[in-house]
Parts: sequence; C-alpha cells; structure tokens
Amino acid sequence: MNEKTQFTVDPQGRWLYRVGGISAIVFAIAYVVIVAIFVPLGGMPTGGAEGWLKNMAEDSTSWTAIISLNILTDFLLVPIALARYLALKGVNKSVMLAATVFVFFFPILDLPMTWGNIGSLFELSDQYAAAVNAAQTEAVVTAAMYPSAVMNSQFLGVFNSLAVNVGILLTGFVMLRGIFAKGTAYLGVATGALGVMAVAFGLFESTSSLGFILIVLTAVLNAVWELSVGFRLCKLGWR
Repeated sequence: MNEKTQFTVDPQGRWLYRVGGISAIVFAIAYVVIVAIFVPLGGMPTGGAEGWLKNMAEDSTSWTAIISLNILTDFLLVPIALARYLALKGVNKSVMLAATVFVFFFPILDLPMTWGNIGSLFELSDQYAAAVNAAQTEAVVTAAMYPSAVMNSQFLGVFNSLAVNVGILLTGFVMLRGIFAKGTAYLGVATGALGVMAVAFGLFESTSSLGFILIVLTAVLNAVWELSVGFRLCKLGWR
C-alpha cells in the first residue's frame, strides 16, 4: 500500500469525521465525570443482592448519573468507531474491520448485560428503601438476586470489556502508520493493553483492590485517548 493511499482523507466522509470527533470529545468528558463519581463509591457494591440495594438506595443520585452517562457513552462508541475505521481503512482495512467489530461488541453486550441488570437493581433499590416490614424487604432482596449475581460474575468483564479493549489495542497499532499522531497511537496501544490486563486480572485475582485500580487507570487513559482522537477527527472533518 503506498504512502498516498495511507494518508488520503475521504472527502465524502467528512460529515462522519465531524460526528465521530464530537462524539469522541463528549465521550471523553463523560468518562472523566463517571470516574470522578465512581471512585468515591469504591467500586461495585459488595455483599450480594442486599449490598447492591443498600448502596444504590444510599447513593441514588450518583448511580443515576453513572447509569445515564454509561448508556450515553455506549451509544457514542458507534459513530466513533465508524469514523476511526473510515480514517484508517487505507492503512489496514482488514485489521480495522476486526477492530471495529470488536468495539461494536461492547455496546451490544454492555447495554443489556451490565446496564440492564444495574438498571433493574436501581429500580429495586427504591422498593427496598420504601419497604416497611421484613416480608417486603425479603421479597425485594429475592427479586434482586439474579441481576446482582450477574453483576458479581467474574466472567461479565470478559464478555463486555475484553472485546472493546482488543479493538482499542488493534486500532492503536494501525494508528502507528496512519494519519494520527504517534502519541495518540501509542496511547491507544497502552489503553488497550492495560484494559486487557485489567480483564485478565479480574479473572484470576480474588481481591478486587488492584483490579479496581487497573479499571480506573484504563478508564482515564481511554478518556485521554478518545479526546485526542476526537480533536484529530474534527480537524479531518473541517479542513
């Protein structure tokens, strides 16, 4: 593939660069806000179904923001991934196609598996807080057992996080020969690699403190990377 093909911007796709670039910038800002809200909570609730209900009932405002912003970022990934594919397909079309498919797996799996179950727990937390006797409390806790069990599963992170991090890693490698700055490319590689490491650690480590730190660091790196990608896509869209 010659140098001209690698660095040519498709003029028909400038609208997608703009949409993808703006989406990436909004994504980055949303992720920073999510991390700022999530870190004080200390990670996902522990203590089974009742632990989830108590935590959400006590921090309902924080959880409303976390759920809303995460759903937003899941949808934003679609135009972001499409714009990155358009910008880098001239470098390595097959790898970028694989990377885009991996990224698409995330919202497809994350929305129903993660935020569907967390949304159910959030709704039940209102009922838990309003319960006036032990029977009502027990009924709500029983209803919360399935979604809390899904959320406490170690394999959930594999299903909804491994694919997107592999996609980011592949995109970072392709960026090394594309129209993005080297710093952006290396940041993508680092984000994807750290994300894969966080997923692997969550499977084999019984304690969650280091895993939580890796997840937070991955989220921060991802926000910085998406911000850099967003500015570059916007430049491509308006030049």
